[in-house]
Amino acid sequence: MLSATATPRDAAPALTIPAEDYARFCDFFYRKTGIMFGANKTYFVERRLQERMAATRSATFRDYFTMVRFQASGEEMQSLINAMTVNETYFYREDYQFDALVRHLLPEIARTRAPNDPIRLWSMPCSTGEEPYSIAMQILENWPQADAFSVEILASDIDSRVIAEARQGLYTARALHRLTPSLKSRYFTAVGENFRICQELRGSIDFSVVNITEGLAMRRFRNLDVIFCRNMLIYFDDNSRRRAVEALYESLRPGGYICLGHSESMSRMSSMFRPRKFGATILYQRPVDND
Repeated sequence: MLSATATPRDAAPALTIPAEDYARFCDFFYRKTGIMFGANKTYFVERRLQERMAATRSATFRDYFTMVRFQASGEEMQSLINAMTVNETYFYREDYQFDALVRHLLPEIARTRAPNDPIRLWSMPCSTGEEPYSIAMQILENWPQADAFSVEILASDIDSRVIAEARQGLYTARALHRLTPSLKSRYFTAVGENFRICQELRGSIDFSVVNITEGLAMRRFRNLDVIFCRNMLIYFDDNSRRRAVEALYESLRPGGYICLGHSESMSRMSSMFRPRKFGATILYQRPVDND
């Protein structure tokens, strides 16, 4: 039996999932999502599993695990993914990359396009939408050629719950703490103690639930110019990270760019990309075929 320690005052319910079944579950979840749970996540994972067992009124873990694997609708698998993923973000996080986007990447991309040609960007995982909305605001506010091209912003996450929240576009004051008063007044409306982003931006982002490990779902993400994939690959092991990087490579146009989180480096994952430095910002480019 697995166990966890806690102070008597904060004692948690006893953990009841047999170690063999727990290992089988972790292997299953890894194969489905690419996410591997380390030993330090045992208590977190079992708490979430117990919550889902209670929600589905499953008598035993094996009953629950059977339902997750074989339920035709996949509804409980999605609920489990939602429970297991952590989403915390805010507007203009790591905004130096947004600055590099409008000062360097978009002008470089625009030189190869005719007017009204599409320029396609993808934010993944997009969580509750702060990142793609930040990208849209940065382009509208700081790229003079924004109206000359058809800029498409796609946004996806494996968690259906956060995608629903992103589409709603309702945020707390904490999520907006880095925005200037002018941006708040231009793009948000107060709703009680919260703030809703304007309909024009809500309608401009194409949100969807996507699992990067599912090849069929990834087919719509092709010919992209820039991918923001920040702080996702750190949750993968070497094998799933390699497969994810290959999928991202296939999604980019030759010459396209990928933006990683500040603690991530493509040089430790793959030789398929060429690092490009823009000031203090390092991004990664898919080489043009004849490079």
